[in-house]
Amino acid sequence: MAGKKQFDVDTALDAAMVQFWRAGYADTSLDDLSRATGLNRSSIYSSLGDKDSLYSRCLDRYATRYGARYDQALSRASEEPLRAVRAFFEVTLKRIADPDLPDGCLVAQTAMAIPVLSPGIATRAIEALGIQRARLRTALIAAKLSDSDADNFAVHIAAVNQSLAVMSRAGASRKQLQTVIDITMSALSQALRAPRV
Repeated sequence: MAGKKQFDVDTALDAAMVQFWRAGYADTSLDDLSRATGLNRSSIYSSLGDKDSLYSRCLDRYATRYGARYDQALSRASEEPLRAVRAFFEVTLKRIADPDLPDGCLVAQTAMAIPVLSPGIATRAIEALGIQRARLRTALIAAKLSDSDADNFAVHIAAVNQSLAVMSRAGASRKQLQTVIDITMSALSQALRAPRV
């Protein structure tokens, strides 16, 4: 019985996450959440919390789900750094291409809405972006980049990754997104070949 209840909560959280992802925090009402989850308002509050706490849970769920995929992609950075970073970007491209998911990125969308969000949600979005930069920095250090190059490329690659989500939402083609990635990969390739001082 407990397993079924957990499944229902997970299903409701996924539905709420997609609703927030599709429409954003400000444009999602409790009625929208009720329709998406199949729960009435009182059930939403009792099972999932108020709108802010539900959004935070959805943002954490999103960051954890895709974070695990990014970690897997970067896991071989010490042996094959360029392949690992391409795999990192491929996680984003696959998510963008999935017809069952909204365009864009819930973290990027949240970051762009920080001025109108509660401080708690804004902090979570900033933390999620920081985790992505840290994940990339760790992989780039493993690939033998200097600390300063690893820092710089981590910021750059995280920014490019977020821009892919924003561009996809604005209708950019897969070819255009791939061009953006290719330019980043070219710069990273040069940095990896540069002599170590």
